[in-house]
Amino acid sequence: MKIGELARRSGLSAHTIRYYERIGLLPYADRDRSKQRDYDASILIWIEFLGRLRTTGMPIRDMLLYAALRKRGAGTEGERREMLERHRDRVRAHAAELEASLLVLDTKIAGYAGLEQRMKDDDKAPRNHDGKPAGARAARAG
Repeated sequence: MKIGELARRSGLSAHTIRYYERIGLLPYADRDRSKQRDYDASILIWIEFLGRLRTTGMPIRDMLLYAALRKRGAGTEGERREMLERHRDRVRAHAAELEASLLVLDTKIAGYAGLEQRMKDDDKAPRNHDGKPAGARAARAG
């Protein structure tokens, strides 16, 4: 497949595909008779995996190391597994930090929702001549 089709199917730009090829994240593509890149469809699986690594925050230098180990093939499986395990641990720690932050946000949002409801309820309450809710003094005295 030509670079345009690979770009369309992978979601990467042609520029990014050429960049990944140049730095070693993608293998060099075969060339057709007119010297245009000609990619095998199987590269889509590798590109999807690279996208997952990028989405989870793996630095390019680590992605390059992983790609180099993959290219070396047999005998590097243990090192690749260890790399992915370390990365998974970092991703899990980051996910836990995000969960804690979401809890804080949810608490803050709930507080605002409660405040808005109290303000609506307060607006509906009958008022005395001084603007205070009617019966407020009696409710406090009780």
